[in-house]
Amino acid sequence: MAQGAKKFKPQRPGAAKKHHQNKPKGLKKGGRIIAPKKAQVVEQQKLKKGLEVAIRNKIEQEVTQRASSKLHKPLSVVKGPEKKGNPGAARPGTSSK
Repeated sequence: MAQGAKKFKPQRPGAAKKHHQNKPKGLKKGGRIIAPKKAQVVEQQKLKKGLEVAIRNKIEQEVTQRASSKLHKPLSVVKGPEKKGNPGAARPGTSSK
């Protein structure tokens, strides 16, 4: 007969196995969200961004209006097909800044 202790436990046929999750140690991939030090600066940046978007859209409207009035035939602005894959992604022809 073999001498010494058993090296492993016998498993029951219907028992569930426990899987250990291997969490990577160290740095994680992706961007970091850093809390702002000054909330007032954040508000100013939001306001500035909103004004930039409004000004850019107004300029685009004026340019298309002037172009359509100068041409002898009506101007038609053509936009590309919208993609269903990423609804949050920026579309060409629209200003996001």
